[in-house]
Amino acid sequence: MIIQTRACRYARLRTPQAYNRRCLSQCTLDRLAGPVQSYISTSRDPYLNLSIEHHLLQKTAPDSTVLLLYVNRPSIIIGRNQNPWLEVNLALLNPGRQSRVETEPPGLGVVDLVRRRSGGGTVFHDVGNVNWTVISPPKDFTRDKHAEMVVRALRGCGIDRSRVNERHDIVLDQGERNAEVNSGNTHSTSYKTGPEGPTPLKVSGSAYKLTRQRALHHGTCLLSSPNLNIIPDYLHSPAKPYITARGVESVSSPVGNILLDNDLFIARVQEQFAELYGTSSASCRVNEEWLEHELIRKGYDELKSFDWTYLQTPQFTLSNDSDALAEIILDLTIRNGTVASGRIRLPRTRTRDPATVQMLDEWSGQKVHEIDSWHDFISAAFRVEPSQSDSLCRWLERMFPLPTTADCRQDIE
Repeated sequence: MIIQTRACRYARLRTPQAYNRRCLSQCTLDRLAGPVQSYISTSRDPYLNLSIEHHLLQKTAPDSTVLLLYVNRPSIIIGRNQNPWLEVNLALLNPGRQSRVETEPPGLGVVDLVRRRSGGGTVFHDVGNVNWTVISPPKDFTRDKHAEMVVRALRGCGIDRSRVNERHDIVLDQGERNAEVNSGNTHSTSYKTGPEGPTPLKVSGSAYKLTRQRALHHGTCLLSSPNLNIIPDYLHSPAKPYITARGVESVSSPVGNILLDNDLFIARVQEQFAELYGTSSASCRVNEEWLEHELIRKGYDELKSFDWTYLQTPQFTLSNDSDALAEIILDLTIRNGTVASGRIRLPRTRTRDPATVQMLDEWSGQKVHEIDSWHDFISAAFRVEPSQSDSLCRWLERMFPLPTTADCRQDIE
């Protein structure tokens, strides 16, 4: 709970806005200097939770250790150096745009797409996932330390199949019990794995960010998601076979629910964090009021912007050269989310010396996520007959669907 100072009580009597800003500032300043800090967010907004996380990374004392726990509404979180067109079926995210993509069960409505500030792969969040973050001095950071903390929390809930694997993920072994092992060993269990048993199920992946003074390690924990059967549809991009890309590509793994209550897991993680860092101080509840903080609001607005989501994309090339039915071939190079160059040519099967029409200069620098008509783009950029370009434009609309509009986002806030 936030303790009100005398100044806060006085500000509240004058103006509610001044009260919110001043109290938040005082609470933040008081807590951010503490050696060990613990926070639980009651917000389901992924943009806010990641902005609070970033604020804690930047503003907590360099020698402090911080725990943040939060749950997001349905959202897809991509890594800092990932390509949204490669990682995500973007057509599913915007229910306001007609799409031939069908899922079973039907889609979830608006799903947020968020580019976080740390590396790593793409993850799907919903109310059945609890997200954990630990911020610490760099000298105290290892890839396994806090994953091991989470495994101890799971084992404290009776999940003895949990362990940290060689990729620093948390998995549940699925084989039959084989032999007893040291219960303190968080990297092995009593259940058969590998050639002797079924493939383990991944239940927690993580990513990290290192700065000169701070280390951030955060991950998900898949407890009871109702969307396991539909998540693959959201994380399977129709553009993937046609993209050659730089950047980090996600590694797929079989996943499963732990079947554990969120509150029980949160309580056990708090206990393990307190045991690891020697404190039993109460957690501070954080919520939408933290948007009154200017720096958090600035980070929040940046994460919500389409420029942050799409223009941070590493360079990639899109080509339909592998499509045997294509009447004309398009090679399009996208750099930082904008059109850098392109050409149209006939398939190699039709001529030994394919005719090429170069991109018109004025279309260089066009933001891909702002192109609302590929027919207009192709007809202006290339000298191509409409009969030739129709199928190409329909293909481009599938590869580059328009992003979720601001109006759609407001409907879920």
